[in-house]
Amino acid sequence: MTKVTVRRMTPAEFDQWQTAIAEEYADEQVAAGRWQREGAVQRARDENARLLPQGLETARMLVLRGVDTDGEPVGGAWVDLDHPRGAPDVALLYDIEVIETRRGRGLGRALLEAVEDATRQAGAVALELNVFARNHTATALYSSSGYEVVTQQMRKSL
Repeated sequence: MTKVTVRRMTPAEFDQWQTAIAEEYADEQVAAGRWQREGAVQRARDENARLLPQGLETARMLVLRGVDTDGEPVGGAWVDLDHPRGAPDVALLYDIEVIETRRGRGLGRALLEAVEDATRQAGAVALELNVFARNHTATALYSSSGYEVVTQQMRKSL
C-alpha cells in the first residue's frame, strides 16, 4: 500500500477544494432528496462559509491535503475538532476524498489513516462521520476501518 501523509492545504488548493466540495455536496443532497437542484450549490457554499468563516485560518478546523511518498496530491479532508453537537473529545470528519484519477489503489484507506492520525495528534479521542447510504464504496471502507453506526436516518418513499 502506498503511504499517505497529510499537510495543511495551501491557499490555492483551498480555493479549488471549496469549489469542488460545494458542487459535490450539493449533488449528494439533491440525490438524497434533501435539497432542490436550484440553488443547491450556493446553499452548500453558504454552509461551508458559515463553518469556515476564516477559511484556512478557522480555529479548530483541519483542512488537509493528502500526498503520497513522491509529494503528489492524493486527495483532501476536512475535520472539525469540536464536534458540532458538543460530543466531548470527538472530532467530525466533514469531508474526505481521493482525487478521481487516483482511486482504486488503496489510497482512500491510507488517506483515512493519515487523517485519523492528524486528528488524534490534535487531541481528539474519536472521529465521527456521516456517509450517504448510496455511497457503498465509502461505507465499506469505513466499516472495514472500524467505524460503527451510532445513529441512522431512514426514509421511505410514499
